[in-house]
Amino acid sequence: MSYGPNWPSMWRRAADLVDKILRGTKPSDIPVEQPTKFDLAINTTTAKLLGLDIPVKLLALADEVIE
Repeated sequence: MSYGPNWPSMWRRAADLVDKILRGTKPSDIPVEQPTKFDLAINTTTAKLLGLDIPVKLLALADEVIE
């Protein structure tokens, strides 16, 4: 299992910040941001090899299920 920030979303936000800086905003005036979108990926093949049972509800919530 992996739970972490959505990287494409983070890169889009970084591009917006670079745009602000190139338009003249001082970097010290731009607030620090934290990721707002996270992804959950579950590898069911590895879970089976480890003898783990993944609940169906958790699989339904996952953004990506690797079989």
